[in-house]
This record gives sequence, structure tokens and C-alpha cells, in this order.
Amino acid sequence: MESQWGDGGSVDLDDTGLETLSPEPLLTRDYETRPALVYERLRQRHGPVAPVDLLGVPAWLVLGYRESLQVLQDDDGWPKGLENWRARSEGRVPADWPLGPSLEVNHILIQGGAGYRPLRTAWDVALKPFQDSRHPQTKRLKAAVTAYADELITLIGQGGKTGVADLSAQFSRPLPLMVASHLLGFPGSQGDDALMDMWRVLDAGPDAEAALERLLATLAELAALKLEKPGDDFPSYLLAAHPDLSLDQLARELFMLLGMTSDHVGILVSNTVVEVISGEGSVRASLSAGMVRETMNRVVMRKPPLVNFVPRFAARDTPLGNYTIRAGDPVWVSPGAAHADPLFADHIASGTTISTRAHLSWGAGPRQCPARELASAVAAAGVGRLFERFDHLDLALPADQLPWRSSPFMRGLRSLPVRYELASAPPPRPWADDPAPGVAEEVLPDPASRQRSSLWRYLTGLIRGGR
Repeated sequence: MESQWGDGGSVDLDDTGLETLSPEPLLTRDYETRPALVYERLRQRHGPVAPVDLLGVPAWLVLGYRESLQVLQDDDGWPKGLENWRARSEGRVPADWPLGPSLEVNHILIQGGAGYRPLRTAWDVALKPFQDSRHPQTKRLKAAVTAYADELITLIGQGGKTGVADLSAQFSRPLPLMVASHLLGFPGSQGDDALMDMWRVLDAGPDAEAALERLLATLAELAALKLEKPGDDFPSYLLAAHPDLSLDQLARELFMLLGMTSDHVGILVSNTVVEVISGEGSVRASLSAGMVRETMNRVVMRKPPLVNFVPRFAARDTPLGNYTIRAGDPVWVSPGAAHADPLFADHIASGTTISTRAHLSWGAGPRQCPARELASAVAAAGVGRLFERFDHLDLALPADQLPWRSSPFMRGLRSLPVRYELASAPPPRPWADDPAPGVAEEVLPDPASRQRSSLWRYLTGLIRGGR
């Protein structure tokens, strides 16, 4: 046992190895329905860092806000990269471990080592045109979000001016996938089939493996197309910034952008909608005052879409919380738990429309999410347009009865049933800051082509099935 000084005086550090602690399973039914209670139980038992069992593999879960920052801000002491995982190198991680496939696809979110820095630099360069308001691509992206939102809302309206809809399946999930297709530069509506496969992969159903194979093949074809004919899109910019990327490597990066951004943004849209229509009048008033981003910021503090980050690994034996973390041990930072840490939560003022930026929803330190501004802008534009197009939205279920889906990484709604009333006439699209004619035509595929796509057939089927 060692001794460490913290805010409360000396703390005895437990040197017991992770494998001998008999950690309790994390991914239980209790965790799926009430993760906050599970986090709190672990905190009470172990302090800010707890040993957990992830489907048969032991790991450390970081629950404390201060400890989370310590890990996230020290990329040398807590590197990413599966090559740093001692148990995996020693063959003690089962080959059929359910979380293995999602961690084995080596892209920017997972990668460690010397290859990360040039890849991250290329990502920053490739994303800048879509995140910097001075670039025309940013204006076209905003136009695309609004146009896609209008497409989806108009499709919902085919079920009637008033009615019941599942805003998760019919709006918040397809919208960011459609925007991601725009970013990737899919020709016409060709990306729609890929979006459906991405959906199947994210849902991890029985057809997920076949969908992943098709999706990676489609993305490899897209990568080859961009290498031959570059355009004003993310893959072309990424190739220009990192010419050494192979087509296989580029396909993996496109997979990460398509999957991570779309699921994260979709959950953020749904959670923000719930916050607004189930909240107090001040929440609706702040949205009307144009403070969508502030509303979203409060949402990600209480219900971050990404509840557990992908693992990092101790570079050396290191004290963290009440334990000594051995070199090569996997460490999962949990922003969902860190935001509930009294050190953080007790300093958040209630009843204010201005929220802190100290949350960890986008990470922290040198590996903070490179697409955080892009994701926030897409979600804000989608939520804003939704409340412009509907005169009335109300939950069709009590807020505490909404069905949630949990995974080791994400937490979002399975469905978002609402009663709606469409506005009599759609408000004008916000083209004022980009008055170039034909902007909608630039971002929307041909209607006939869209209607033939698998995505549109699926969404149309939801309308017919709800009648």
C-alpha cells in the first residue's frame, strides 16, 4: 500500500492487480435502464476509479471528473492504441470478445503511436472548411442540413398535418446520416444504401456483420472515386492533406466519420428535443431566443451521447483514484459518470440559460473530438428547423417512460414518439447569409432517385405503417 495526498488528506492506494479484484459486470440490465445509479454505486464502493467487467474482460472505469481530466489531458501517460494493452498482447482477451470488432477497426478514434499525429493534423485540415464560417463549404453545409430537415419533416407531414410520429426513426437518426453523406460526397442518392447499412451496424443486429462488409466495400469504392476525381468534400480534403493514406485506411476514416458523427448527432438531436418539449417554459423561451446551442450544452452535461470513451492504457504503474493502475491496464473514461461527480455537478448553477463549457462530452486535451464544432452545428441547425416547422410538439409518452438503448459507448433513445401539429406554411429557409441561387438544388439529390433509394423506402414505410 502507498500513500497519496488529495483534497481530503492522505489516501491509501490499493496495489491489488486488476485481474484479482473480481470486478462486477458493468453492462447489465440495470446499467441499460439506470446507468446513473450504477455509476453512483461504483463510486460509493470504490471512489473515483472502479474495476469493472466488460463482457468478460476486466477494465478500469474512471468515474471522477478530476481523474477523467488527468487521463484525457495526458496523452503520453495514458495513450490510446491496442498495442498498449497488456492482456491483449498476452492473449488474455478472447478472440470472440463482443467489443473486439468495434475496437479493431484502426481509425483516428482508436489509433495510437506515431501515426496518430499526422492523421489528426490531416483531419483538422480536412474538417476546417466545414467548421469555419468564413468558408463557403460551411454555408453549403448549413443549407444542406436545413434542406434535409425539410425533406424529412415534409415526409412526416404526408401522414397528416397533425398526428403521431417517431422523431428518432423519422428525423434525428436519418438527418445526420444524410448530412454525413453530403460531407462524404456521395454522388446523388447513392449514399442512401450505405446509410441504411450504417444504421444496421449501429443497431448491432443479426445482419450487422454483412452490413459492415458491404459498407466498408462501398466506402472503399468512394475512396477510389475521390482519388481519381477529387471534389469539395471531406475524403478529397483528407487525401490532399495526407496523400500517404491507402484506400483501405481512408475507408476506415470515412467509416468513423459516418458512424460516430451520425450516431452522436442523432442522439444529441433527440435529447435536445426532449429537453425542450418536456422542460419548463424557460427552456422553450431560450430556444425561441435563438439559444439552441446553450440548450444543447445543458443536455450534453446531463445526458452525454457518448457515455464511455474508447479505452486508453497506463503507460506505467500510475496512481489514479484509490488504486494503482498497472502498466498496460485498460482505462475507460466515463463522461456520463464524471458529470455526476459532485466535484463537477455541485458547481453547475440550476435555472440558468447559460451553461458551462467544462463538460467532457467532446473529450479534453490533445485528443478532443476534431469534429465537435461540426457535430454541434449540424445538431443545432436540425433542432432549430424542427421547431420552426412544427407549431406544436408534445411527448406521446411520459419522459420517464421513454425507451433507452445503451451500449458500452453510446446512450440514446430507441424511439421518440411525439404528437405533432405542422405549421400552416413552412417558414423561409435561412439563405440570407448565402443568397446564391439554386443552393437547395446543390445539396438535394434528384427526387425520383431519392424515392427509389432504400432509405426513402424505409422512411415512407414508417409513414404508411403509422396510418
